[in-house]
Amino acid sequence: MANNTPRLKEEYNSRVIEALTAEFGYKNVMQVPKLQKIVINKGVGAAVADKKLIDYAVEELAKISGQKALATISKKDIAFFKLRKGMPIGAKVTLRGNKMFEFLDRLVTTALPRVRDFNGIKATGFDGRGNYNLGITEQIIFPEIDIDKVNKISGMDITFVTSAPTDKEAKSLLTELGLPFKKN
Repeated sequence: MANNTPRLKEEYNSRVIEALTAEFGYKNVMQVPKLQKIVINKGVGAAVADKKLIDYAVEELAKISGQKALATISKKDIAFFKLRKGMPIGAKVTLRGNKMFEFLDRLVTTALPRVRDFNGIKATGFDGRGNYNLGITEQIIFPEIDIDKVNKISGMDITFVTSAPTDKEAKSLLTELGLPFKKN
């Protein structure tokens, strides 16, 4: 049987755990922060007027992530945006396990280098609890998206949820996994 472990997962197990233990002095391998999940979220504000846009967003997220995406629904009425409770307003997909590592690998090796004038991602997206948010302005940086079939260029938010207790540890983990942070 072929080895189906993603490259980044093997790298985490073989190299990243040791590097983080050396940096922060963990006593136990279970203390080493892990990447728990990646949530890709796409808000589609124009869907209030055109319901088809949600289907496009769900389809695009499914292509990018390799997993079925869900439509997200509004929690309350907001008259100013002509929004009713229960209307679809976006799409999201949560990746865990091997799919998560495969997506991260594709993001770092193929998608981010396709961004125009790219010189790293901002290190300001940490939330204080070891999670990182990354905003992407154009979905066409992903090779899975066919630019001729895109009806509207839109962005998305990618949230990396780690088990790290501090932002410093989370940043070290994500840097070791290959996320290209800007050098200050």
